[in-house]
Amino acid sequence: MPKRIGVLTGGDDCPGLNAVLRAVVKTAIIKYGYEVIGYKDGYKGLVMNNFVKLKSSDVSGLLDKGGTILGTSNIDDPFNFKIEKDGAIEYKDMSDRIINNLEMFGVDCLVTIGGDNTLRRARDFSRKGLNVIGIPKAIDNDISKTEMTFGFMTAVETATEAIDKLHTTAESHHRVMILEVMGRHAGWIAIEAGIAGGADVILIPEIPYDINKVAQKIMERKNEGKGFSIIIVSEGARAIGEETEDTADRNNSRHARLGGIGNKIAEQIENLTSIDTRVTVLGHLQRGGRPVPYDRILSTRFGVEAVELINREEYGKMVTLQGNRVVAVPLEEVVDTLKTIQPDSELINIAKSVGVSFGI
Repeated sequence: MPKRIGVLTGGDDCPGLNAVLRAVVKTAIIKYGYEVIGYKDGYKGLVMNNFVKLKSSDVSGLLDKGGTILGTSNIDDPFNFKIEKDGAIEYKDMSDRIINNLEMFGVDCLVTIGGDNTLRRARDFSRKGLNVIGIPKAIDNDISKTEMTFGFMTAVETATEAIDKLHTTAESHHRVMILEVMGRHAGWIAIEAGIAGGADVILIPEIPYDINKVAQKIMERKNEGKGFSIIIVSEGARAIGEETEDTADRNNSRHARLGGIGNKIAEQIENLTSIDTRVTVLGHLQRGGRPVPYDRILSTRFGVEAVELINREEYGKMVTLQGNRVVAVPLEEVVDTLKTIQPDSELINIAKSVGVSFGI
């Protein structure tokens, strides 16, 4: 009997999700003759048994399309699922029901495409005996054990283009322009877009900043005849002495919303320098739109390898990029640890070498 694969996209959307679905479906059907069913809206589709059979024609033309044709959700935790009963809200572990549903419909393996929370639940299902394969996605590029997650390079492209455009208006009006980008725990978007776009100050969660040092950098540039400055800041950046988000909160299906760091810094800079300062919050523009070629290729590589793992019956693993090779690592080694930027890393040293300030 041919294998039947279930697949879902969980967590926040990002460029490249459709490309992964395309690769999984086409490889499964064309190369191995497997059946593929897609679960709607992440883990919610598993709980509600809401799925659709996927054919090769269903995924044609998806390489350049953002989002996900299956839908996704970042609030539904199958191990703590929200249920409304008689007007009251309760939370229930639905994992056994999901496993029974998958067995009833003859699903041999579940492919979960998502970030840290989606992969953590994949690990939990694996512990309960379910055949699971994980595929890492995150525009923050903070999934451990992989050099790159798809969606990241598109987000960097979007942020870099924003810096390019902010340069012209900053120089014309002699302003400080702040670009706030995503990055709750890791500043990968900020550091790479900051270097690519020529930012003067880069503020990331891994290096707490001193706002006086930021103001000093801006005044040094002004005294050198450069009347404008560009700052890129991760949403999770913090000043020295400020508390970080509790690490345990990462275990929740939905994080508290961040945002506002750009406006906070702008007010402080104006007070310290008397220079007109404006803020642009890039927000969900980083998640939308066409994936760049790199993300399309990486998504395809990940999707194909996921099916190869299923064919070899190597379950409980996540596909990963290491040494520019797509390999697999156990899910147990992936979750509960995020990939962050080390303060002495090459990227930090490169940025410092060309005069970038990190507010320290």
